Amino acid sequence: MSETKTTATKSTQTAKEAYKIVKKMYARAREAMEQGAPVAWVMAASIAEEMLYAMDVVPIYTENYGAVCAAKKGAGPLLNAAEEEGYSNVICGYVRTGIGHAVKRKQLGMIPPDAPEGGMADPTMLIGSSAGCDPRFKWYQALGRYMDTPYFTSEVLVPPNYIDPDDVRERYVRYQMEELKKLKEFLERTLGRKMDEAKLMQAVVTAEETRTWWWKCYEIRRNIPCPMPTEDMLSCNPPGMFYPSYRESVDFYKGLYAELEERVRNGVGVVPEEKYRLLWGGGLPPWHSMNLFNYFESHGAVCVIETCYCQYEPFEDAYKYNDPIERLARWYFHRFSMMHKKALKGPGHPIVQRLLDWIDDYHVDGLVIHSSVSCRATTIGRLYFQNVLKDYVQIPTLFMESDIVDERDYSEAQTKGKIDAFIDVLASRERKRR
Repeated sequence: MSETKTTATKSTQTAKEAYKIVKKMYARAREAMEQGAPVAWVMAASIAEEMLYAMDVVPIYTENYGAVCAAKKGAGPLLNAAEEEGYSNVICGYVRTGIGHAVKRKQLGMIPPDAPEGGMADPTMLIGSSAGCDPRFKWYQALGRYMDTPYFTSEVLVPPNYIDPDDVRERYVRYQMEELKKLKEFLERTLGRKMDEAKLMQAVVTAEETRTWWWKCYEIRRNIPCPMPTEDMLSCNPPGMFYPSYRESVDFYKGLYAELEERVRNGVGVVPEEKYRLLWGGGLPPWHSMNLFNYFESHGAVCVIETCYCQYEPFEDAYKYNDPIERLARWYFHRFSMMHKKALKGPGHPIVQRLLDWIDDYHVDGLVIHSSVSCRATTIGRLYFQNVLKDYVQIPTLFMESDIVDERDYSEAQTKGKIDAFIDVLASRERKRR
């Protein structure tokens, strides 16, 4: 594994410390494996974290591992192992990294010794989900070729864009509750013990507090100059995405908010002179080359907000529900439908509605869209979104292409050339406005 690093230079102290939590996540899973305690490989947005906490199961999020491998320049051998098994190089980079890890684990009879962060601990179970993208149902199913591990997958329902969420809310919530109950039964059957309902409610309430403080950190970034850029927030996402039920995650975002509040109070921004405010408005980031954010900043351009892995507005009605399973189901419906109603009265698509809101709320000068070769879910429709946006705002847009994990699809020279041209457009527009 190469030690070459192309991670971004962070602006906030909290972001500089955030990776310690990720390292702790993998160390905690290895310790659990060695002690015979349950470990789960989990897909992000799998509606499972609170339940895993209640059952004392240590989770490892396999998408995160793909990002870790890319950032540490250790993804290549795992991608190659998956491709040698016949998996196409246009399949999600996260998927190929996870499958490649399982392939090498089976070949070696042990966790690959050169895998980043010591590799992923052997799982007691696999927890999948349909949320987000199409490879998810088949990904963990494919792992059955390389490991004999109990597998559960859940359907996460998202209402169509053309439906008023109020018309389907109760039906969708009931269905989601059924899926959660099936997950509960799976965990109890696999582990041979009942779930502690009080501990589940505790996990749900703590997760809500984590997300509330996380959201506050997004809101404060509206300030000019912006106190925290996109690359910092992406580094700070793991506690909220993967460990919201842990008190340490609440404390993490409280600390982050306090730091951002102080930066705003003292007028401290990301760069000495913030000339242009950008919205990372489409696509996941190229984890192998995150220093491209610093290249934007060398031109005085700061990505002040991002649609990828963003936190959602808190579910303010959560306190009304005493059943933790119903509370979780309603949170997920809220998360995946909150922009639908407003979009029906405007552009018709919730993603476009969010872009419009954030362009206004965060005083955005330009839109950056990263098309990922292996991520259809965050790439398809971007030209359509841009065309719809033109009916509402005139904003320069930069399209870039590479991949989330596979650096073979990335050209630093070409990317910097596109950024330079984009900055010229922003500068010209600013001169005309003056």
